[in-house]
Amino acid sequence: MADWVIVVDDDETNLKMAGHILSKANIRVTAMKSGRVLVDYLREKEVPDLILLDIKMPDMDGFETLTELRKLDKAKDVPVIFLTADERNETETKALLAGAKDFIKKPFVPEVLTLRVRHMIDLDHLQRNLSEEVERKTRENERLFLHVVSSLASAIDAKDTYTNGHSNRVAEYSREIAKRAGYQGKRLEDVYMMGLLHDVGKIGVPDAVINKPAKLTDEEYDIIKNHPVLGARILGKIKEMPALANGARWHHERYDGKGYPDGLSGRDIPEEARIIAVADSYDAMSSHRSYREPLPQEVIRQEIEKGIGTQFDPKFARIMLEMIEEDIGYDMKEE
Repeated sequence: MADWVIVVDDDETNLKMAGHILSKANIRVTAMKSGRVLVDYLREKEVPDLILLDIKMPDMDGFETLTELRKLDKAKDVPVIFLTADERNETETKALLAGAKDFIKKPFVPEVLTLRVRHMIDLDHLQRNLSEEVERKTRENERLFLHVVSSLASAIDAKDTYTNGHSNRVAEYSREIAKRAGYQGKRLEDVYMMGLLHDVGKIGVPDAVINKPAKLTDEEYDIIKNHPVLGARILGKIKEMPALANGARWHHERYDGKGYPDGLSGRDIPEEARIIAVADSYDAMSSHRSYREPLPQEVIRQEIEKGIGTQFDPKFARIMLEMIEEDIGYDMKEE
């Protein structure tokens, strides 16, 4: 069955253009000319896979429409992309803070419209089906379950233009740290799984924020900082593995209590999250970024040392330092 998008815009030309572009991509399109019509429709009918919502409309603008949508239980989780011809940064920021997943500028660029819509639908399907897919794959066998999780991790990494394989590397480093700390069997593989999914909350962060080349505004940084909470909420739905959410929620906590989202410190931070925090920071420093190449190995070693007891659990930071010392050819970095 084709994916279904509702396009809401008071301009007939925009509705026809969006419908034509998306229909060519085999996406079913329903056009509506006001937010009021959309809300009334969804009270009685099925919900679509995605809503494209114009911001400036008479009677009820896009922000008011989104507020009303979120009051409907069945529509509160439907992803919304705002459509706007407004170039002002404050409009984009307001749209993101209002709960829109992204925004698309008008007039439409056909390729951009199609790619953004397809990408958002695919990511939303991954999120919605994760719990069901995990349960089904686990019953079949753990190998297939791991394959699904790896695919999801790749989808998360694909949101960021400047990362490649980040989640997999963090998972590998975390498992090695845990192994050296004495973890065995299922406990060891659980750490690996948590590492793979530590950034799953970025599914809910708009691409425009993740890939913004300029410095983030305070509001955009707040959106980024919310990804651990969102990740824990997603993974918390997997009842068979309640601890799976630990890495997602607490990998940005600091040993000295100055991290986020909960300001936990020391042993109050789950041990798996303390392991992943070291692995995540190491990979961030040893990976390519838009503004730099991977840092020299010696610089990374110094940064890890400096973070012992403040940013990092001393035990796991020292294990990471052992791994760095053994990595004579500096192979532990993004290729």
